[in-house]
Amino acid sequence: MFILGRPFIYFSIGICLLAFSSCNREGCTDPSATNFDDRAETENGSCHYAVVAPPTYEFTDNEGNNTVNYTGQHQRLNMLSEIMTYLHSANTAGTALEIETLLDMYANDSYVWDDSEELGMTGSTKNLASKTAGGDPTIVAQFEQYFLKIGEASATTSVGETNGNPGVSGLVQSTSNPTVQFLQSGEGQEWAQLIEKGLMGSCFYYNLSRVYLGAEKMNVDNAVAVDPANGKFYTVMEHHWDEAYGYFTEATDYPLHGTQRFWGKEAFERENLLQSATSIAHAFRLGRAAISQGVMSIRDEQIDLIQQEMEWLVAGSAIHCLNEAVNHFDDDALRNHSLSEAKALILSLPYGADSSVDMESASDLVAQLGEDFYAVTLADIGDLRDDLAAIAGLFDLRLEL
Repeated sequence: MFILGRPFIYFSIGICLLAFSSCNREGCTDPSATNFDDRAETENGSCHYAVVAPPTYEFTDNEGNNTVNYTGQHQRLNMLSEIMTYLHSANTAGTALEIETLLDMYANDSYVWDDSEELGMTGSTKNLASKTAGGDPTIVAQFEQYFLKIGEASATTSVGETNGNPGVSGLVQSTSNPTVQFLQSGEGQEWAQLIEKGLMGSCFYYNLSRVYLGAEKMNVDNAVAVDPANGKFYTVMEHHWDEAYGYFTEATDYPLHGTQRFWGKEAFERENLLQSATSIAHAFRLGRAAISQGVMSIRDEQIDLIQQEMEWLVAGSAIHCLNEAVNHFDDDALRNHSLSEAKALILSLPYGADSSVDMESASDLVAQLGEDFYAVTLADIGDLRDDLAAIAGLFDLRLEL
């Protein structure tokens, strides 16, 4: 019994030693972590923490250094704002626009900006043209053509003269509000709106959705700061996320005080029915916080949410404009203004990642209006609105937007 039992005793001792060694359990030892293991004795770096979106888009590193930078996007928002101010001058004063000036502004070529925020816009490498659909020459040429056409049309007007009508480009005065007039083509298409809403889509929406929230820009380093010695305390991934946010708004406290231009404005105006401003802003802040904490599952959830909310925003804004066209159907200036906005917004939809509307479908949709907005019918507008709402999943809201 003794001889037979000795191996058994040794084996039992081995089991005990093994059990003793396993007591040094590894895991998360931080009670504040979401995966805290009260049986763990050795920290193994596996702790996860709840990710909370801050109230504003402001982020710092452990030493208090600012890690947010979207100056390039802020410059482009300001560039389009200044372009639109110049274009609108042809509406109110009959100003003859300089075509070369418009093209220089678009490409940021030898143009001196009114850079009151001192962002370094004049002479900057930042511009709108190279970021329009990734610099696609066909799309860029389309906007250059818009600048050419509005420049030519503005030269035929004079202060106070409303000479636009079917078949003749010029200033078209609102019949319901005589203080409002717009420079439109002989088919009623308003170049200023085709440019503004078009660049919001092909430049701002495209880069926000397809580029900076895309896989190529998100699958990058998130471990070390880019260049702390030169004030770049953000990681590459953090910076790409910031750039996406910068194409939506430059306001750190959005939507608390709102921002009355471009997508920030559209989201603010769709807040009542779509909650666009709140949803998109929160997703951007939460996603950025998740990146800073290395929780990529939450980051990815916010990317999906932003993509969906942005598509609803673009489609919802187009539906709103179509409803406005119905409301002002007998007012040529206002109807054509709203239809021009709607057309450009619909053509913006394909620029979103995983969009429900591709380029061909978008072209088919706007074709329902025809090229001549003076010849459009209420039925044409209503059918387009219903088709767009069905595609975008907004059919129940189509009459309210």
